[in-house]
Amino acid sequence: MKRNSLGVVGLGRMGGPVAQRLMQSEFPVMVWDTVPACRKPFENKDNIRIATPGEMARECSVLFFVVPSSKEIADCLNGKDGVLQNARKGLVICDLTTSDPVETRKLARRAARRGIHYIDAGMSGGPAGILKGNLTLMVGGDAKVLTRIKRYLAPFVGNIFHLGTLGSGHAMKLIHNMVLHTIFLATCEGARLAERMGMRVADMIDVFNVSSAFSYASRHRFPNNILNGSWNAQARIYNPWKDVGLAVRLARECGADVELGERTFAFLEKAVTRGMIEEDYSLLYRDFEEIRKSGA
Repeated sequence: MKRNSLGVVGLGRMGGPVAQRLMQSEFPVMVWDTVPACRKPFENKDNIRIATPGEMARECSVLFFVVPSSKEIADCLNGKDGVLQNARKGLVICDLTTSDPVETRKLARRAARRGIHYIDAGMSGGPAGILKGNLTLMVGGDAKVLTRIKRYLAPFVGNIFHLGTLGSGHAMKLIHNMVLHTIFLATCEGARLAERMGMRVADMIDVFNVSSAFSYASRHRFPNNILNGSWNAQARIYNPWKDVGLAVRLARECGADVELGERTFAFLEKAVTRGMIEEDYSLLYRDFEEIRKSGA
């Protein structure tokens, strides 16, 4: 691989599209996923090579981690074949996970001891945003390092917000997700009230979308994943449960009152207790009344 190669670890719902966009760029790309089926679409393609994280660390300028959490990154850093033992001088890790900022800073300290720069970057925009090249990134870390890697972000990112020191990006993503899911549950509650009063939820959504109550829930989630009967938000209930739980924990640690966030997390806890952790996110609306009444 040539100089300025880019590595992508994690080829799932978000990482796959990141790799696809980078494939179309001027930069050579290396990819990896522990699941062979996720690697398969990238086999025998031009400008791309399947390689382990350790191999990537030797050759890449930037290594993007698009994995579920800090745990998976830690696994890739460890061992004689891991990233820490094999990193080239000046390697930058761009952590695109949604993670606890405390764990992010621990990983960054380990990387720094090996001369590796670390940037945390929460994502918003989903796979569609990546494929259109307009993903939003919430970034924490050294501003000079961010400036250095911006050209590598350009193929899939449209908006970059540098929010401060390391961990700030992941903290903002948790705040973002706490608010996002709280708004979704408020919209669900309003829709159930509309139904009870004999009105159509579709009409409520139409009103919201040209009024002040519009949101991602009304503009995308309800029309595309709920009202059409697909029940396919392509996200597990595990995701908001994890993210809102992390946000609430951060708030508790710094003495902040997030009462509405706490209520959202309590609702998600009820859904998880009912055995819904692996079910589709949209089913929170289908089973809204049953979840709310459970564990009361």
